[in-house]
Amino acid sequence: MAKSEKIALVTGANKGIGFEVARQLAQKGFRVFIGARNEKAGRTAAQKIGPRAKFLKIDVSDPLSIRDAATELAKATDHLDVLVNNAGIIVEGDDAILKTTPEQFETTLRTNALGPLLVAQAFQPMLAKSSAPRIVNVSSSGGQLHNGADSWSPVYCISKTALNGVTSQLAAALPKFAVNSVCPGWVRTDMGGANATRSVEEGADGIVWLAAEPPQNLTGKFLQDRKVIPW
Repeated sequence: MAKSEKIALVTGANKGIGFEVARQLAQKGFRVFIGARNEKAGRTAAQKIGPRAKFLKIDVSDPLSIRDAATELAKATDHLDVLVNNAGIIVEGDDAILKTTPEQFETTLRTNALGPLLVAQAFQPMLAKSSAPRIVNVSSSGGQLHNGADSWSPVYCISKTALNGVTSQLAAALPKFAVNSVCPGWVRTDMGGANATRSVEEGADGIVWLAAEPPQNLTGKFLQDRKVIPW
């Protein structure tokens, strides 16, 4: 595999925003690894995208699975240009902060904040071999602090605040990388629901843009619709 070929890994790419991000990156000429914990769904997604996509089994809530995925990727390519940390969850019953259980909190933070950190750590050596390494963390406006909270899915929102913090720290630790968080907006997916205001294509746009187009010195920011926003 030629090193000049752009390589991307998108987690949670078997459906929704992640799938659309992977599809658009493949259209831009990237070779895309479809990160998913469900092997059947991941392989099906890769087949739908075509020959530029390949399934990579990864469960971002499991450190061993993350390490195994990094080992497998290193067998398939000698570098990684873009990591899109898209995988995320909202747990059942996440609707009242005063009733949040330790299990709800830990499960959500493990996938939505700790997971992206561990994935970035595991794939950092491969990213470092790129001439322009990028990490894009898919966050949410629910994680913003500047205007206060509205009580919607509080644990999910806390996890996205934490993810923005992870982004800031990674950007400081990796000065040659472009590391940013992005809010895709309210998107019509299994998580967003049928009444959401944006299509998956619209939700994926800012993520794909960050992965492929901005200057490398745009880093440590939180963005929506290709613009930096406060968090």
